[in-house]
Amino acid sequence: MARKMGLDLGDVNIGIAFSDPLCMFASGFENYRRRGLDLDLDYIVSLVQQKNVDTIVVGLPLNMDGTKGERVEKTYAFCAELAKKTDVPIEYIDERLTTVSAQKILIAADVRREKRKTVVDKVAASIILQSYLDKKS
Repeated sequence: MARKMGLDLGDVNIGIAFSDPLCMFASGFENYRRRGLDLDLDYIVSLVQQKNVDTIVVGLPLNMDGTKGERVEKTYAFCAELAKKTDVPIEYIDERLTTVSAQKILIAADVRREKRKTVVDKVAASIILQSYLDKKS
């Protein structure tokens, strides 16, 4: 069965999450440290193939007032390059406050500050993906 992949694109890290095979639940997979556009794209495409992904869900970093800024343009540019390397559809979902939500979840779980820095992006990616899955169900 195919899975969904969630991405939280940052300048330094990319949070990656996957759904379960029934596409009911999202789980954080990893915080991938960016290494350059081509290496980043190749890595994501390899995961798409390994995990049998049929949809990539990317968090769209809209401004708080809903407008599109520079970060949205960077996201679109990255996804345009990703689309050249895979035929898997890419969908966008509003990601406002997902990192804040991820931080709150980690704090509530009593995760130490040093550890939070290493997992916050994959938690944000799982929130993005879970939001998508919930809307589709």
